[in-house]
Amino acid sequence: MSLKLKPLSDRVVVEAAPADDVSSGGIILPDTAQEKPQQGTIVAVGPGKASDTGSIIKMTVKKGDKILYGKYSGTDVTVDGNEYMIMRESDILAIL
Repeated sequence: MSLKLKPLSDRVVVEAAPADDVSSGGIILPDTAQEKPQQGTIVAVGPGKASDTGSIIKMTVKKGDKILYGKYSGTDVTVDGNEYMIMRESDILAIL
């Protein structure tokens, strides 16, 4: 199935990894106590940011990369019942 969401400029669409539902001590966590995941997989990439001269600066990440991002990065969106995050490439901290 093709994603109907195409990011613009230097933005990426990320599918967040599922939140842990069991703590490291083995306690089952309810939805309200689960932390928002800080890693995910890129499912779509924009063309890149335009420089001052008008040329496009290519993205350093690509579709399928597993990434680590900041806790409060991005904007949550729902498309066809699936939840995604849209964020700028600069919000990505590392490629895993």
